[in-house]
Amino acid sequence: MGRIFGTDGVRGLANRDLTAELAVDLAVAAAHILGEVGAFADQRPTAVVARDPRASGEFLEAAVVAGLASAGVDVHRLGVVPTPGAAYLTSFLAADMGVMISASHNAMPDNGIKFLARGGLKLDDDLELQIENRLEEPWDRPTGVDVGRIGDSHVGVAAYVKHLIDSAPRRLDGLTVVLDCANGAAYEVGPRVFEQLGATVIAIHAEPDGLNINLNCGSTHLESLQKAVVEHGADAGFAFDGDADRCLAVDATGAVVDGDHILAILSLAARDAGRLVDNTVVATVMSNLGFVQALTAEGITVIQTAVGDRYVLEAMRAGGFNMGGEQSGHVIMGDYATTGDGVLTAVHVAARIAEAGTPLAELASVMTRLPQVLINVPDVDKSRADTDPTLQGEVAIAAAKLGDSGRILLRQSGTEPLVRVMVEAPTHEEASEVARHLAEVVRVNLAL
Repeated sequence: MGRIFGTDGVRGLANRDLTAELAVDLAVAAAHILGEVGAFADQRPTAVVARDPRASGEFLEAAVVAGLASAGVDVHRLGVVPTPGAAYLTSFLAADMGVMISASHNAMPDNGIKFLARGGLKLDDDLELQIENRLEEPWDRPTGVDVGRIGDSHVGVAAYVKHLIDSAPRRLDGLTVVLDCANGAAYEVGPRVFEQLGATVIAIHAEPDGLNINLNCGSTHLESLQKAVVEHGADAGFAFDGDADRCLAVDATGAVVDGDHILAILSLAARDAGRLVDNTVVATVMSNLGFVQALTAEGITVIQTAVGDRYVLEAMRAGGFNMGGEQSGHVIMGDYATTGDGVLTAVHVAARIAEAGTPLAELASVMTRLPQVLINVPDVDKSRADTDPTLQGEVAIAAAKLGDSGRILLRQSGTEPLVRVMVEAPTHEEASEVARHLAEVVRVNLAL
């Protein structure tokens, strides 16, 4: 069997790639690995299971729950809860593992299974590999009183909502916000938290029917949010994805405020409150150079990792840092969460607006986004992208011309024979010229 875990769990077309049979097998294997890691010797391991609203989550939840219980794990079903809610409740309920069934921002036909270790932490590569290796191994099935029990948690959503409200540095009275819930997992939690904090809330795409998740809405389709913010004269709008682990924003004029801007706003807020550990923020190599320049000018150190919130979190944990995130809107506020949390992020941005008495557009102006051009070059030998002397020579020449005013990044696709050429420069024309030139060098020198 080939590697089935991707960068964020197991994901694919539901009932084709991700079947009920595979879900049962994954749950059993995870029960053996994570149950052994976390459980106390004198009691059965426990798990929490949550999902987003997509239709396939219903049968996949049943399969995961059946697999866990058959392996002797007691299961608390949470129902529809955001991924960060599942992570928080894994810790809050002292469970040995958590499972989130979601394909995040993907279209409705897809689904995925993410496992969480004790404490609500994402699994490292080694634990995922151990689970994969157990998939086809024989095992002794418990019987009688040793099988797991299944129940519904009636405190989960309320506990998570209270956690989000308690995290807010201030109330939001007087603010009007539009929340695009992506017809996803935040449809109930998002509006509820903001309303209880005193904001006037206009919720859109908050009526999931199992089929409309992420459909022309949410963080990947901001058009309706932009329109609603302007129409309602709102102070800001916030868009979540299907499992609500990311957040993008829109200011009062309808302009987009992306993850880099949000991370900059929250980092400065934490710095001003004396809560930014070592005045350091963790981002990825895809963060815009304007973000790095702006925070450096404010005396904040930016550490950059590979793309993926799991790598951001690893660097945060290794250095003891409490703020990190991605351009895509995954913001990890380590004082309150073990993963990106879209609703938490939105609450803290709104609190910053209220505290400063400053429009979101002005807060976001702390950084100026450099023009960025990305060209994908397909059908090439991506393995030579970092070693081909001609390509590396051309990259060095272009980088020298850009100097500190721009940036070049070559990335290999994780799944295709493709190299991504990304260039940032003071003008779009300059970025396009350099990107086109380097893309042609890649095409010629790395041809298959």
